[in-house]
Amino acid sequence: MGGGEARAEELMQLIFSLRQAGVTDKRVLDAIEKTPREVYVEPAFRERAYANTPLPIRCGQTISQPTIVGLMTQSLQVTPRCKVLEVGAGSGYQAAVLARLARRVYAIERHRPLALLARERLERQGHANVTIRAGDGTLGWPEQAPFDRILVTAAADDTPRLLLEQLRIGGIMVLPVGQSDEVQQLIKIEKSEAGLTYHELGEVLFVPLIEGMAEDAE
Repeated sequence: MGGGEARAEELMQLIFSLRQAGVTDKRVLDAIEKTPREVYVEPAFRERAYANTPLPIRCGQTISQPTIVGLMTQSLQVTPRCKVLEVGAGSGYQAAVLARLARRVYAIERHRPLALLARERLERQGHANVTIRAGDGTLGWPEQAPFDRILVTAAADDTPRLLLEQLRIGGIMVLPVGQSDEVQQLIKIEKSEAGLTYHELGEVLFVPLIEGMAEDAE
């Protein structure tokens, strides 16, 4: 079996796993299917790019398990008119998936080397509707607020107040909440004129959401 055939087989198995896990939104499945995950993993792990597992990336971070990417993206209910904020850009993979679903994506990463690499990858893939910057994700992106959707890919002890303030009325935020060394709960927050509605989506485990910029030596 050639490389292309092997990749197609692995991708087909991955999409099947996503469906089994409850990712049924066709737009989300199509976005994941069209996003080459091998571009966003480290070269040493490229052969495992389509395994349904998290993988290490630079700066001690990880690229999330595709099932988690699928479930979080589906819960966000992104439409083609949405302006989305992602906190924790990492390798750029989640932003690349969102770019196929949203009008605009703004992604923040506290590790400057990761932010620069993610920006290069997304530009090479032609995702002109994504803007990535290095910064403190807990502060959000005030000059671009309000956002229709906010996705946080690191666990906070509690829902960050500044991010909620930057969520538009009628908007949705999806994030993990809980202590970093314990089981966390993935939650979906819907913001309306009447207030906030919380939905628990299941247990997850993410790196902690940390204030400030990382002091990377790279």
